[in-house]
Amino acid sequence: MVKRVYQMSEQEKKELLKRIDNDLKKTLTQKRYLHSISTMKKAQELAKKYSQDELIVMLTALTHDIAKEMTQQEYTKYAKDNHIRLDWFDKIQGMAVHGKIGANIARTKYGFTREMQEAILYHTTARANMTMLDKIIFLADKTEELREGESAEKLRKVLDEGDLDDAILYDIDYYTIPRIIETNKLIHPNCIYARNDILARKLESWKSEKVEKIINILFQPNSYLKKGKVEKNESRFSISRWPELKELHI
Repeated sequence: MVKRVYQMSEQEKKELLKRIDNDLKKTLTQKRYLHSISTMKKAQELAKKYSQDELIVMLTALTHDIAKEMTQQEYTKYAKDNHIRLDWFDKIQGMAVHGKIGANIARTKYGFTREMQEAILYHTTARANMTMLDKIIFLADKTEELREGESAEKLRKVLDEGDLDDAILYDIDYYTIPRIIETNKLIHPNCIYARNDILARKLESWKSEKVEKIINILFQPNSYLKKGKVEKNESRFSISRWPELKELHI
C-alpha cells in the first residue's frame, strides 16, 4: 500500500522528492529532466509568492512530465492496463495524454492527492475553475528559466507584473491558440473552457468595480459629529462629479 502524501510528515515529503528525482534521472532524457527541475524551481518561487505549500507544489511540478517521453505504444498499453479512458481528442491528437498517464503514475506510485493529480492532468490544456496549484504548475512549466524565445520572455513579464489569471489568459490568447491555428491542429476544449472561465470572472469583477465607482461618484454621503456620535445625512446626488463618470466610459 502506497502511503498518501497527505499522511506524510514534512521529512517524508522531502524524501519522496529525492526519490522522484532519482526516478526521473533514470526515465527521462537529460533535456526533459533539466526542464522538470527548472519547472520545480519556478513553481517553488510562485508558491512563496502566493503563500502555497512549497513541498506540495515542488512535488507536483517535478513530476508533471514524468510520462512525457513514453511512446504512443506505451501510452496505449499503460492506459489499457490501468483502465484510463482515452477520449476522441486523445486518439486524434495526443497532446494531453502524458498528463493523464502522469497523473495516474503520481497516484499509484507516489501517493499524490487528487489536487496534485489534477494539476498534472491539466498542466498542458488548463481547465475551467483552476485551483491555485493548477495555475502554478501550468505557468511554471511555461516560464521556467530554460524556456527560450520571445513568447516565454513576454509571458514571464506578464506573470511578474500581473497575476496568475493575467498570465494564463495571455498565454492562451497570444501563444497557445495562435500556434495551434498556425499548425492546423485542434484546440483542446479544456483550453477554451479555461479561457472563458477566467475572462468571464474578470469581466464580472470589472463590472462590479465599475458599478461601485459610479455609486460612489453619484452619491456623496455626508456625516457629521453630534453629541459624541457620528450621524449620517441622506445621500445626495452630486452632478458636479459628472466628469469623473465620463472617465469610466458609461
